[in-house]
Amino acid sequence: MRIGIIGAGIAGLVTAFGLQRQGYNVTVYERRCEPNVDGAGLTLFGNAFAALDAIGLGERIRRISNNALANLRAGQRIPDGTWLTSMPQATIGQLHSVHRVTLHETLMHSLEPNTVQTGTDAVVAADGSPQITLGTTTETFDLVVVADGLRSHSRQRLGLDTGIQYSGYTAWRGVTSTAVDIGGAAAETWGSGQIFGFVPLPRDRLYWFGTRTQPAGMSFDDEYRAVNESFAGWHAPIPDCIAATAPQDVIRHDVYDLAKPLRTFTHGRTVLIGDAAHAMLPNLGQGAGQGIEDAVTLAILLSQTSPHDLETALRRYASLRQPRTTNLWRQSRLMAKVAQATGPAVVRLRNVGMRLTPPQLIGPLTQQLHRWVPPAP
Repeated sequence: MRIGIIGAGIAGLVTAFGLQRQGYNVTVYERRCEPNVDGAGLTLFGNAFAALDAIGLGERIRRISNNALANLRAGQRIPDGTWLTSMPQATIGQLHSVHRVTLHETLMHSLEPNTVQTGTDAVVAADGSPQITLGTTTETFDLVVVADGLRSHSRQRLGLDTGIQYSGYTAWRGVTSTAVDIGGAAAETWGSGQIFGFVPLPRDRLYWFGTRTQPAGMSFDDEYRAVNESFAGWHAPIPDCIAATAPQDVIRHDVYDLAKPLRTFTHGRTVLIGDAAHAMLPNLGQGAGQGIEDAVTLAILLSQTSPHDLETALRRYASLRQPRTTNLWRQSRLMAKVAQATGPAVVRLRNVGMRLTPPQLIGPLTQQLHRWVPPAP
């Protein structure tokens, strides 16, 4: 089969790897001359690695990631350092953190030469037929995979777009350039309308993020000063994380997700994956993981079908992926409301509720979230 993929992000590249492994002819089209990979990090839980293992990519990604959280205390704290909850060790042990640039480079190098064509404006067929228009020419495939992200032009062209919605908060992110003593713990710290979190990366670096509730589109004359002022007085090592990051390496963006879940992930012989299908808020740390689950699920289902029965495989893909991702989209929104809560009374109520939540309740919930099994034949 000949398969065209629009978008060279994590989901698109993992899909390409899984399909090439089965001998399919795969081409990935990326609009930018250089794929847009920011200089920050991400976390992958056990579900992502279960999927990566299913296509033989898991160990390659483990080698470039950090599993230091397995030996650290993790959970939620408040700005004075008091702990609200601790994450179950079974969950922490499966969590790996990786620099986005390193992950992207590893995925690119795992593909056959010339798989990815950059600087190419690929336009999907509006009727869902497996065609991609490239300037004045049109390429025909057996299947087209749309992986062009949150602001997917392809999703709009297919008539599936529900719009995107501002979360109510902005996020600073950075990676430290010098070592920081984290004191044997890595947590998210929840304030009033603010969150700060950090995780270890390889080579003694930390990936950190800080969020703040504010109107969309606000700007600051000095982002570095703004993030420092936003988290001044918070417990160690939060100020140290920011101080150990070069000002030019601090990035900020307003956070969006899909306004509503899509009615379907497929249209004809065109299928949506990753953020193009189900962009969710980052509060559960599942954005990349769900894109990886999509990619591997699709690759496995296609290995079990023929070009003449692709529609059946795509319907099964949608039936497997839509319920799970829709549930996580909703859970991510709920978690954002809890974590970004504002006002003294609401924050006190949230903190009391978090302290009273028994670990035996948190464990099963996180285990379900971080579990993935391949589709049965």
